[in-house]
Amino acid sequence: MQFDFSAKSGLLLIFFVHGLVFCFLLLKKGWQHQDKASLWLSLFVFLCAMYIAPFMLGYAGWYSQEFSRNIMFYVPFQQLLLIGPVIYFYTQSLLNKSFKISKKDLWHFLPALAYFGYTLVVFVTDQLILHRYYFYADGRDMDLDLWYQVAGLVSMLVYLYLSLRYYAVYKKIAFEVVSFADSILFIWIQRYLLALVLISLLRVLFFILNPEWDEFGSKFWYYLCFSILFYYITISGYANSVQSVIPLEAALSYQETPLHVLEKGNKGPAELVNLSEWKHKIVQIMQSDRLFENPNLTLTDVAEKLRTPPKQVSQIVNQGFQLNFNDFVNQYRTEAILEKFQHGEHHQKTLLALALECGFNSKSTFNRAFKKSTGLSPQDYLKNQA
Repeated sequence: MQFDFSAKSGLLLIFFVHGLVFCFLLLKKGWQHQDKASLWLSLFVFLCAMYIAPFMLGYAGWYSQEFSRNIMFYVPFQQLLLIGPVIYFYTQSLLNKSFKISKKDLWHFLPALAYFGYTLVVFVTDQLILHRYYFYADGRDMDLDLWYQVAGLVSMLVYLYLSLRYYAVYKKIAFEVVSFADSILFIWIQRYLLALVLISLLRVLFFILNPEWDEFGSKFWYYLCFSILFYYITISGYANSVQSVIPLEAALSYQETPLHVLEKGNKGPAELVNLSEWKHKIVQIMQSDRLFENPNLTLTDVAEKLRTPPKQVSQIVNQGFQLNFNDFVNQYRTEAILEKFQHGEHHQKTLLALALECGFNSKSTFNRAFKKSTGLSPQDYLKNQA
């Protein structure tokens, strides 16, 4: 089979080949390191490479030859109803280290399975029963039919929304259970989701400007932009190894217990919590034990000190101090920094050194927390005090 090299087919071929290479590398990485996220990303990259294949091969002249045209017609290259679920499960595997697909998750794959069954019926009818084009009598690839392309776009938008919502839940929980939330919000995941949003916006834009999806000449720029974005996701995903430190399911329960209930272990009657008393206890251990100086302080650490369930500590901090756990601890760290300023320690040490001594784990986190607490950056605050 010939492949007519041109600027369009050649450019898409580069992305296609690189996609297959990285698909293999991610598959190998996931298998060797038991990394579920890499396995899901490998499948996503493979689907993206297959997604651009009809246009790459179309520009290379495959629709003009009978043998290659049959490959294009009867091989379902564009699995549009599968890309969305893969994006969703990849996001979950990144943010939830205990994630594993369950039986109830299999329904997400039913639309893709139904379309695959439909393509199989088309192949059997045309090639094995009628021995002529019946479904393909119009000579147009059904993968590029408007109804299927629209269904694929809707599917991707739905699963992108679910992925963004899942990340929003993770982000909320991070601020509730650890004091170093800024460092585990994973800039890579934000950028990956942003890239997917851009892909979706591009598809919507091209649907509006050119609804005839099987017109090759008018869709090249979309497929080129798609290739660049999926290549970015591929390279960045391969280079960034994300390991979540939050037990997502357990953390969700921290927000579910009413404040007035305090369980005594697993036994005994529930007691009414004296909110002011528990607030005093938390303040006392934060000040006397200086727990905030631990850059890896978690809600569980404080709960163990108080000998009470983590979910109770979360409720007391939320309702008693009107803060999430991350901001609550950073407030103490900021107060410690201000105390050091008063003693003139900023003349002997750098701001970063002082921040690290007080429990901050990075300069950016320190600057954000300080400004949130005082309304000024550390530099501006010191200028005003001069």
